[in-house]
Amino acid sequence: MIQSTNSLVAKVRRFALPAGLAASICLCLALLFGHATAQAATSSSAASGPLSDSQVSALVALDNATEALTARVTPAVVNVAVTSRPGADEQQQHSQMPQNIPPEFRWFFGNGLPQQQQQQPQYEYGIGSGVIISPDGYILTNDHVVHGAVQIHVTLHDRRSFPAKLIGVDKLNDLAVIKIDAHGLTTIPWGDSTRLNPGQTVLAFGSPFGNFPFSVTRGIVSALNRPNLFSKDRRKPGDYIQTDAAINPGNSGGPLVDAHGELIGINTFIITNSGSFAGAGFAIPSQIAQASANDIIKYGTVHHGYLGISMNDVTPDNSSFFNLPDSTGAIVSQVSPDSPASRAGLKSGDVLREIDGRKVVDGSALQVAVTSLPPGTHIKLGIIRNGKPITIPVTVGEYHGAGEVAESGSGSGKRDRLGLTVANLTPEIRSQLSVPDDIHGAAIQSVRPASPADNAGLAPGEVITEVNRHPVADADSFVNQVQAIPPGKDILVLIWSKNGTTYRVLHPDEAPSNGNNN
Repeated sequence: MIQSTNSLVAKVRRFALPAGLAASICLCLALLFGHATAQAATSSSAASGPLSDSQVSALVALDNATEALTARVTPAVVNVAVTSRPGADEQQQHSQMPQNIPPEFRWFFGNGLPQQQQQQPQYEYGIGSGVIISPDGYILTNDHVVHGAVQIHVTLHDRRSFPAKLIGVDKLNDLAVIKIDAHGLTTIPWGDSTRLNPGQTVLAFGSPFGNFPFSVTRGIVSALNRPNLFSKDRRKPGDYIQTDAAINPGNSGGPLVDAHGELIGINTFIITNSGSFAGAGFAIPSQIAQASANDIIKYGTVHHGYLGISMNDVTPDNSSFFNLPDSTGAIVSQVSPDSPASRAGLKSGDVLREIDGRKVVDGSALQVAVTSLPPGTHIKLGIIRNGKPITIPVTVGEYHGAGEVAESGSGSGKRDRLGLTVANLTPEIRSQLSVPDDIHGAAIQSVRPASPADNAGLAPGEVITEVNRHPVADADSFVNQVQAIPPGKDILVLIWSKNGTTYRVLHPDEAPSNGNNN
């Protein structure tokens, strides 16, 4: 017997009744059941006829609208078949792939569908989707669909097949444009993803699992401005549309459309424990996709802007430390040397609130705004420094790779003791942790599970460089500063790690602690 059944039986036995009382209850239940059965039979007989038009008019209207929308969009959807030769990174991914992952789900652990074990040279055969964005054959899809491609074939809804040429990619946003030699193709208009609201109806199109081409699923916009939780590079902008419209392997690159049949997103990844759809799919918003596609078609590439900062979102936890009137904006936690931000005079602790007069809601919004700007663009940043508003002119630089985009981090904790031990940055520790010479502070030795330090994301090997906006010279300096903070007060720390620097807020309890074990 399975465990859940055993548990149920145990509960039934625990509440067993005396025999006489049980017999009385059974008789009452029999009478009630007989009466209910008679009523159900009568109701079943009455419901055996067809429903009236008035009873089903709303459902029929919804069906008709969905059918019309599907018929309008499907001719603009394509199936993308890719033959690619994996590079060293992909081969390593395959060698490290868990062996118990079903073959049809291995899409999410590498590029394309799984390759067969064979002698070198090895090839991968991937299936994805795309959407026609111009009548003369330009098609938008994901970069990860065509990554490493040596051959690309596109199949249209009318079953015509064409070889495709890669025009260019936008690796930062996981987008690519390919082209086929065809004319008079069906397209769908671009929509405005900035006007979306949670709850709106959306349809997702594509070829799930590569075996079911030109499928459509219906759902809603679950949420907006979602980050990519699986990105290895936190500097990459997020701003994804979350939807419960079913998206599976093979849907990547397909269109997400609104109720008007307008292209408002490009399906790109899902979050799942099983490898298939689990209710949370994500699409690149048209605000980003359209700009990238236009640049790729015009220039063959995309030039992204960058500032050269790391940052945190402003939250209710940390806003009071920066004398802010509300919980919006992005806190600069690090300024890269010789970057546009450093040349403009931005400093750690500055809070970015506006770009050219437009409000900055959080770090993700700032990332999207900056990366969408052409390099060389002159902008004005509205910041708050030490509680005072300042406007700083900045000339946007060009993104060339990791480390050259505004990086966003986050962290907050729950109320408990700090739960960490620290040590001085000796030459040995500095060498072991690869800490640059210009970084000073206290190295974290250990973090107790479920402590405020653990909940805030602190980890051994990181370095605490500031406490409540004051520099930390060494371990004693950190301990002294923490002990000087009144009991029950939140603590803001600036953390250096190999991935950059971020602000974190810790919530100690009422009892201050002594020594290096905080």
